[in-house]
Formats: sequence, structure tokens, C-alpha cells
Amino acid sequence: MFDALTSKLQNVFRDLRGLGKISEGNVSESLRQVRLALLEADVHFKVAKDFIESVKTKALGAEVIQSVQPGQQMIKLISDELVALLGSEHQGLKLSGGQACILMCGLHGSGKTTSSAKLARLLVKQGRLPLLVAADVYRPAAMDQLATLGEKIGVPVFVKKGETDVLAIAREALEWAASHQRNTLIFDTAGRLQIDEPLVQELVRLRDLVKPQETLLVLDAATGQEAVNVATHFDKALNITGAILSKLDGDARGGAALSFRHVVGKPIQFMGIGEKVEDFEPFHPERMAQRILGMGDVVSLVEKAIDRVDASKAMDLEEKMRKGQFTLDDFLVQLREMKKLGPIQDLVGLLPGGGEMLKNADLTKSEKEFKRMEGILCSMTHQERRTPQILNAKRRQRIAKGSGVTVTEVNNLLKRFDEMREMMRKMGKFQKMMSRMGGGGLMGGLPFGR
Repeated sequence: MFDALTSKLQNVFRDLRGLGKISEGNVSESLRQVRLALLEADVHFKVAKDFIESVKTKALGAEVIQSVQPGQQMIKLISDELVALLGSEHQGLKLSGGQACILMCGLHGSGKTTSSAKLARLLVKQGRLPLLVAADVYRPAAMDQLATLGEKIGVPVFVKKGETDVLAIAREALEWAASHQRNTLIFDTAGRLQIDEPLVQELVRLRDLVKPQETLLVLDAATGQEAVNVATHFDKALNITGAILSKLDGDARGGAALSFRHVVGKPIQFMGIGEKVEDFEPFHPERMAQRILGMGDVVSLVEKAIDRVDASKAMDLEEKMRKGQFTLDDFLVQLREMKKLGPIQDLVGLLPGGGEMLKNADLTKSEKEFKRMEGILCSMTHQERRTPQILNAKRRQRIAKGSGVTVTEVNNLLKRFDEMREMMRKMGKFQKMMSRMGGGGLMGGLPFGR
């Protein structure tokens, strides 16, 4: 996410950390490098100019804090200004307690349909009862796509194929929602390859009919500052309330994220970070600033773990580890729980300094190794996973053949497992000893410890 921008800013920060004092000369040179990095990230030129002027004014007017190195103080100023540029704090949806409507708009290919389903899934977790409304009458595939996504997340989809009047669809959807106790309607509207007046006027009529509490513009993060021109046009016509930044897992340079709030004056409320329905997060300006600056985002990593990992399974695994009863079956469960968190590359990117680690690490190799390990474990019988001591040479050959690996790889996995189980056994003994002495032991400090 914004890798090129992060890398350039990290280079500037390395020079800043060596500053013995802040002067107009070294501030101007550092900020010139920051400005170039912003422009290369396709940030709107006026946004970049205003950003640099604001940081420069604060840097030259700031009192030097004795306990903080001048370079670090300068980095802090840039960080604070970046947070302010992105919107200071997360702004959630403002939905009424009764029936609420959300109008999704944007250009064709921006990710409206997928974002609609992702948003519906999030609203379900918040206790609302959404209804997805297929209001794109020009692209039948959009209706089919929304219906498929709705079925996947367990949310009803109002589809009326053959109907070409968007307003007729909206009226029936409102009635259907009322009679089926659905309190939040999400309208997935039509897009175009470029903004045209018929599209805008159709959306205006739809907005006037359903009176949405939220009108969200879906912006492709890869479009850079062009997204701001699109946003300005939609905002002028519809008075949008916020934006969803989609496809941040792709070739996103940062221009859209860093320019939108400053130019349009509306918040980015959510972001799509992958193709799966769960790859959708609230947009937190401070956390995004930390990611851009290469400082990681540990809070989001923890939230992702809480959201995706089965806590009861984690507790069960922790207890088995403590008692020395951890089997290859449990190891397979652990691998699959880890996979729920997403690609290793994304997880490492959320750690402080993760960007630097990614430069020198071949994480695709680690992903492949995880898959091979899962393949080996799945080629075993339940009995073999529960009692690995029965795995003689003949069984190991069969497992290697069934999983498409060498016998050496099977042996290496079993060796690692034995070493891990021995370590757990020793930790369990230490835990008991500490308990007798009145201490909490190690496990009490673990996230899922009792």
C-alpha cells in the first residue's frame, strides 16, 4: 500500500534524523524532497503545495523541545500534518434508527458492486439488517454479481431484471425492505467509463426519491489525483457525504487518498484492501499516516486478528499447548487460522518497519511453504495426525507422494513439530512451577491465556 511513497519518505526521514538543528536551509531542502515524493505519488499539486507550506511554517515557528532531537521533531510535524490532511479522525456512517438508505456512486470499474457487499457485511456485524438493491439497469452482470455476493454474505438482494426504470426499482425495494424488516438499503447504482450528464441526472432523481443518509463515492485508489476531479463533479451534483477508497491492494500511489479530503472537504470513510468480502476496513487517518510513513499499524493488525481468528479455537489450542497435548491435527487448525489473517506480506506491512523487511524478504516463498505444509498434513490420516509416532518410513513415503513433496520435506515438518511440542512441554512445566510459587507464569501474559 503506497510502497513507492513510503520508500521515498523513509529516505527523507533518514536524512532528517541526522539534523543537529532546524534551519530554513535544511528544512527547505528536506521539504523539497517531500514535495517531489508527493507529486510522484500523483497527489494534487495544490494539495502538495499547501502541505509543504504548512509544515514549513510550523517547523520554523516551533520551539525546539530540549528532550527531542530536531530531526525527530521535524518528522513529528510531517506526521501530524499528514494526519490532518487525511482527515484527523475516522468518521463513521450517520444512519437513523429507523429505515436508512445509502447511495453508492462512482465510475464504471471503481468497485461499487463489491464495495456495496463489503459494506453490507460490515453493517451486519454492527447489528443492522441491510438490503442490497441492484439499481444498475444497464449492466445485467452487475445484478448477477451483487446477487452472488449477497448470497455469500447472507444478505438479501433486491433484483428486478428486465426493469429499466431505476426509480421503479427503488420504490419497490423500499416497500420490500419495510415489509421484511430490513432497516438499511444499499443502492448499487450504474457507472460509466466517464462522467456524463444523463448518468448524473439519473442519480439525482434517485437521490431525491430515496433521500439517503449517506451518499458514498467509490474511488479507485489507482486513479491518483484524477479521482479528485471525479469526486468534485459527483459532489457538485449529489453533495456526497464521503468516499470509499477501493483497490488499495493494487497499484495505489497515494494521490487519491492524500488529495480527496483537502480538495472535496468530505471524509474517506472506508477502504477496500483486497478482493475478499472481509477485506474492508474503516478509514482511520492516523493509522493510514503511520502506514505511509513506514511506522506500521499494529492496532489494525490486532483488530484483524480479533475479527478473523476463532477465539474459542485459540483458547483450546493454548490449553493443549500448556498441557503438552498439541497434535498435528491442532497444528493444521493453527495453520488455517493464520491463513484467515490474509497474506503474510500484508501482515508484515502492518508491523513497524515492515516496509523495510519486505524489501529484503521473499514472502512468496513463505506463502508457498505454508501451502506445502498444509498439503503434507492433509495427506495424513486423522489417526496419523493424532499419533505421529506411528509415521514409519512407508507411511512417510505415501504422504510425500500424496502431497507432491519429498520425503525429506515430510521429515523436516515432523522434526519441527517435535521441537515445537518439546518447547511447549517445557513451558507447561515452568508454568506449573511458577503457579506453585504464586506467580502468574508465562501463559497468563499471552493474549488467550486464562
